Amino acid sequence: MTNQYRRPIVSTRPDPVPCRPQDLGKFEIIQRDGAARIGRIHTKHGLLNTPMLLPVVNPNIRTIEPREMWEKYRVEGLITNSYVMWKHDDLSEFALEKGVHKLIDFPGVIVTDSGTFQSYVYGDVEVGVEEIVEFQRNIGVDIGTMLDVFGRPDMSRDELISAVEVTAERSPISLEKAGEELLLNGPIQGGLHDDLRALSGELMGGISGEYRGFTVHPIGGIVPLMENQRYRELFKILLSAKSTIPPNRPIHLFGCGHPLLFPMSIALGVDIFDSAAYALFARGGRLLTPTGTVRLEEINEWPYQSSELFNWTPEEVRALDSKEREKILARHNLEVTQSELARCREAVRNGKIWLLAEERSHSSAQLRDAFLWILEQLDNPDEGPVGISSMRMISSTNPVRSGGENLVDDIEERPHILHFKSLLAMRWRIPGSWWDESSEEPQRVVIIEGSKPPWRDSSLHTVISCLIDEPRSIILISTPIGLIPYSMEDVSPWCHIDCADEVWDLPLDEDEIIQELYELDLSDLPFIRISPGPSPDERIEGSKIIRDWLDRCSIVDKLSVLNGIAPSLGCKVTSEMTSRRSKTNRMVNVYSGGIHTISPRLNDGGISLTLEGAKMINSEYSSPPLIFGEEFEGDELDHPGLARVMIVDDAIPFVGQGRNVMQGYVLGADPHLIPGQPCLVVDSNGDLVAHGTSITTAREMAYLTKGLAVRVRDGALKYSDA
Repeated sequence: MTNQYRRPIVSTRPDPVPCRPQDLGKFEIIQRDGAARIGRIHTKHGLLNTPMLLPVVNPNIRTIEPREMWEKYRVEGLITNSYVMWKHDDLSEFALEKGVHKLIDFPGVIVTDSGTFQSYVYGDVEVGVEEIVEFQRNIGVDIGTMLDVFGRPDMSRDELISAVEVTAERSPISLEKAGEELLLNGPIQGGLHDDLRALSGELMGGISGEYRGFTVHPIGGIVPLMENQRYRELFKILLSAKSTIPPNRPIHLFGCGHPLLFPMSIALGVDIFDSAAYALFARGGRLLTPTGTVRLEEINEWPYQSSELFNWTPEEVRALDSKEREKILARHNLEVTQSELARCREAVRNGKIWLLAEERSHSSAQLRDAFLWILEQLDNPDEGPVGISSMRMISSTNPVRSGGENLVDDIEERPHILHFKSLLAMRWRIPGSWWDESSEEPQRVVIIEGSKPPWRDSSLHTVISCLIDEPRSIILISTPIGLIPYSMEDVSPWCHIDCADEVWDLPLDEDEIIQELYELDLSDLPFIRISPGPSPDERIEGSKIIRDWLDRCSIVDKLSVLNGIAPSLGCKVTSEMTSRRSKTNRMVNVYSGGIHTISPRLNDGGISLTLEGAKMINSEYSSPPLIFGEEFEGDELDHPGLARVMIVDDAIPFVGQGRNVMQGYVLGADPHLIPGQPCLVVDSNGDLVAHGTSITTAREMAYLTKGLAVRVRDGALKYSDA
């Protein structure tokens, strides 16, 4: 039975363009959201845009033809088994003579496994370590895999130590046999042991060949965990391995291909997936969906649509012969897989990947358990490998973001919320002086509750009245996710929480208030709780002076909390401050002594610098940042200053004129650099070259040699004669 409405595939997609020889094997980060990242791997058969899936293709059994994957489903790369090809003479001879791309009939990137998984399934393989790498090289594979030792979860610790050590011992010769053209996977083993996974990441990440080290690091030995839905252990392994894997190496979750696991895995830093699930599940009459698996025999209507199913009913598909039914379900499964990955990539671009992972966690009891375990690690990181990765995830997450967020039970454990709260507790300080120019100690805390954002409209008159009554008042706002200073009233998502109106009327629990006041170092002060009344018709006397003081507090506090600038320097930068406002009564330009220094960001509540503001701040530094590899010997500071990126001399003329800073031209960077937040670009003397927004972390800049490091806002040499 065939479908009369099926359209033939018309080829409109050109073959991929090879990368530049000097870029072969390089990975670049285009955009990120915490540990999640959108990247590109450069290969001889085009780019692999990550996060992405490598569909598994059996050279002997092709449920969907690889050419159809390329043309119709825009699959950029696939994975097949070099051991299967090596073992079958007809496949081996054809591949050696004409190449694996001709054998598979696929123009994109071809990745191959080495036979390690066959050793897990069947107990042993016949091929040697050097032989299988040479074979992959000779048939023109883009990214091959060394013959590692599979570490099963049920193996003893001694056996797993041996798997880690033997895999590392095989690595140098594998890289040597790969030569200049073949990129190589360096699998990470170690079973369920955090320390062994971290050790494996360190060993494999540190091994170099004549031309390069490993290009990708697959996390191996996890299929048994996924088969039994042991997701907590799966993510524990991932976080442990990530603690030591160099950040310029994509992470491949070997054997993972169910859409249900994509959002959480990507949020934790996975770049590549592979699986034959699209075909295997179809063979068993099962449909993949982003929230689980559905059996064809149990449904009357499609619970999740795709273009492949649109012209069929479940009854019609059940009536097909097994081969035709399998192909239809496989096409649906592949389409759903590609769609979910696209959804994840968009979520990373929009700063919403954690929200998507949070949403998907409710689809499975085992996944929900794993998600709640991850929240525990983020809230209270330990000192082991999992804790290291958890802290990096929080510190690399931009604490502010545009757009609103739904109020749900897990909102306070989102990485950007945790990051903002930790910065607030560490860096926020009470004002150095009050609106009436007095400088005495604060007398009280006033908590504004029962009002909705924007608070500059709903509560400003109440704030001004409280400050007139007692100038030495610290004003905080009660939100559904805790207290924030009034100076942060337009920081998103705090001012854009999507919830029922009555939620804003609910007072915070007093114990919670006491705890939050303690974290802000305000627990010794008395506090009062008030709700805004109606706005008075007449102008409150003295409100202009107070409003100007509040505006200055807002800029000083944001410089301090978000950018690490000491409040004393923030006060200096805002000396003789004036501002220009938008139609919605928000500051859009900030002037100091008549000079435009700062531009508040209306989309997220953060700030951007002007060139004059960058010059003013950079003049306060006495030395450049440390060069990568140097040890910091001073004391850690709550306010380490606006993060700086130091570039090589050759890049200065270009960056100074406003060109972006590229990876590979960075000599050093302050470790507290936050992607998405302002930074200064300086030379080796610490002199300002430009200012902009960082794309990656300092640790990533130390490793990456391809892609954008800082998006420059303005060059310091642009208007000079230099």
